[in-house]
Amino acid sequence: MRKLGRGVRGAVEPAVRRGFHLYWRMSRGLTLGVRALVVDEAGRIFLVKHTYVPGWYLPGGGVEPGETLLDALARELKEEGNIDLIEPPALHAVYFNTRVSRRDHVALFVVGAFRQPAPPVPDHEMMAHGFFAPDALPDDTVASVRARVAEVLMGAPPSPHW
Repeated sequence: MRKLGRGVRGAVEPAVRRGFHLYWRMSRGLTLGVRALVVDEAGRIFLVKHTYVPGWYLPGGGVEPGETLLDALARELKEEGNIDLIEPPALHAVYFNTRVSRRDHVALFVVGAFRQPAPPVPDHEMMAHGFFAPDALPDDTVASVRARVAEVLMGAPPSPHW
């Protein structure tokens, strides 16, 4: 897979993100996303690295019209991690994501009962993935992931903001 230089990606990514959010703002009154903190038997967390933004993230994405939160979560986990839910996940919190827009919210679910028949295959959207110990997250793990790990696994109080 071809890797864009940080300078090119750094210049293009904000414009692309603004374009998507302008479209969503015009087509939807509110944007809603889901993310999953998937924890395996060893206590490791599943993270993904996208091709279009720098850093490691929790798997997830937008809730489409006509979709429930759980439907969206199951779809995103399958797409990004080849992960199937075995039991309903626990809703941890809903956050206001002001970094994206004044209309965006993110629901965070904690997933402990799942199966991953095979590792996901990197594609045009996902360049890497993995399970990581909470105290050994990759250096470029984004701040929101570190904050959610602290809340869910270390007892930090939930923030109202993503």
